[in-house]
Amino acid sequence: MEDIYIEKVKNGDVEAFRFIIRQYQNMAFSVAMSVVKNEFLARDVAQEAFLNVFQNIKQFRGDSKFSTWLYRIVINKAFRVAEKEGKHTFDSIDDVGKETEENSMDKLTDDERKFYINEVLIRMPANESLALRLFYLQEMAMSEVQEVTGWSLSNIKVILHRARKRFQVELNTILKTEAKSIL
Repeated sequence: MEDIYIEKVKNGDVEAFRFIIRQYQNMAFSVAMSVVKNEFLARDVAQEAFLNVFQNIKQFRGDSKFSTWLYRIVINKAFRVAEKEGKHTFDSIDDVGKETEENSMDKLTDDERKFYINEVLIRMPANESLALRLFYLQEMAMSEVQEVTGWSLSNIKVILHRARKRFQVELNTILKTEAKSIL
């Protein structure tokens, strides 16, 4: 069904493009947010990406999924904006603490989990946040993450490994801070 809308957009149908925007706007924003770490910049990135897609949709050949093509555009724009804004997008695992607590997520409600997951992802380096979001939240296969990001499979595995470690440490830090402020 998506192919029908894409063909309509290629023929200039603006209403069909609205369907595509509604279909992908949340994930485009989420991917952009992983990189730029700012809600307003992420909205701008997503909007610019959709504008770019609309202007260049005739170049979409269907060699990959449309979502992969779109997310690649969003990621490229987001990294350019982050670089322009002087945001630090990559970080090493060396400055991550060793302390973890296994069941910290088990004690939270679903709404609290969503809130803290987003808070942690915002605090993480862009590459790690993006990898976690695509692999776990979007449930993309490693090959899809590779296609969207342009990273090698071995690099994706390393980034995911570091990201999982950092996620746990950051989550525990946030939860301890929250607990101290409540007490």
